[in-house]
Amino acid sequence: MASKTNLSVVVDIGTAKMVAMAGVATAEGKMEILAVAQVPSAGIKRGLIFNLADATEALTAVLEQLDQQLEEEIDVVDIACAGKHMHTIDYKATRFTGDGGVVTNLDIDELYNEAKSLKIKGDYRIIKVIPTSFIIDDEIEELKPVGATGRKIEARYKLVIMPDRDYQILNRVLESVGVQLGEVYHSSLALAEAALSKPEKEMGAVVLDIGAGTTNLAIYYDNALIHTAVIPFAGAVITNDLKAGCSTFKEKAELLKVRYGQALGDQIKSEDTVTIAKNNGWEPKEITIRSLAYIIQARLEEIVDCVVTEIEKSGVEDRLGTGVVLAGGTSNLGHIITLVKFHTGLDARKAHPVILPVNRRDEVKNPELLTALGALKLSLTKNVAEERILPEPKQSKPGRGLMTNVKGALQSAINFFGDDNEDLELN
Repeated sequence: MASKTNLSVVVDIGTAKMVAMAGVATAEGKMEILAVAQVPSAGIKRGLIFNLADATEALTAVLEQLDQQLEEEIDVVDIACAGKHMHTIDYKATRFTGDGGVVTNLDIDELYNEAKSLKIKGDYRIIKVIPTSFIIDDEIEELKPVGATGRKIEARYKLVIMPDRDYQILNRVLESVGVQLGEVYHSSLALAEAALSKPEKEMGAVVLDIGAGTTNLAIYYDNALIHTAVIPFAGAVITNDLKAGCSTFKEKAELLKVRYGQALGDQIKSEDTVTIAKNNGWEPKEITIRSLAYIIQARLEEIVDCVVTEIEKSGVEDRLGTGVVLAGGTSNLGHIITLVKFHTGLDARKAHPVILPVNRRDEVKNPELLTALGALKLSLTKNVAEERILPEPKQSKPGRGLMTNVKGALQSAINFFGDDNEDLELN
């Protein structure tokens, strides 16, 4: 067996489902997936935990599925989520170099620690500090400033923040399951890691995840994160519209959306109808697929109009050369690409993984796994960069041995997933 880092476990917590993934880094610096699991969510509304008991039960179920596939104890779990109050803010920090007039690692560490220690009003917690640029002597911009000559360094950061209350609830649920909360990743950033290539981030792109409870987006330009947003409605609202418009139960409305849903009514030329069965003696009803599409289209246009507003807020709306990358269950609706192109004025495509592990490659092509895949990449990259050593399990599980830790087996994080685009891109 190849030498590996310690185990990384991530869970993508969504309104409709929880997806868990466990993996390691091989001696060659590649991702190897050891386990994948998925269960329906419970206790989650618009990306936030509102019922601790239900959320604990769902998280326990998905981790138990992972546990059955693993040879190692799960101690720490990283989470990808996107509540409606999770967002990014800008921060600038300034520092002068020492007598040598050369930027050192110490300078960068001090600037980073200043940003990380910033107190945010409204009881918010910083969960991620993302450098976007460094300016030397007010004019020279560097992405990797160590070794540059100059007296003054200005560091610019995106701080990903979330309400401390939401963080504490998340921590409480994981403690109830018997694991430790590790990193918390904004789900849009995790999705971007899996679905956007470096050239796409450089040209300018929007990664748009239209899920069940929330619509999440992240905007990149010049290889830097520019803007994030969480719009607090998505596919579940469309289902409710169909429930009201078709006078049917929620479960049947969801089935209508999934089986027959289209994003543009004008694109449907036929008069095909769908029969909505009734129970308890009520007469069945018929509705045309075109009428269904118009109900869906009205709500989708509202969602995409909110997305356009966020794109305008980013300040780079005229520089998004790549366009919009669509993910999430709602993105499976027919003609949604055409609708997004028309309303945003940008090109658009469906999301697919641009990173691939050394194994289970066909499995990770499943769009439902994209956010978890990106979160696993972020988690493993952090482990490699920091050489994080997790605590030894207190007790091995019956019938299972523990993996042997092999030191010195890792390459640098720079080569972690390789840059062979022919290997990474899926067409």
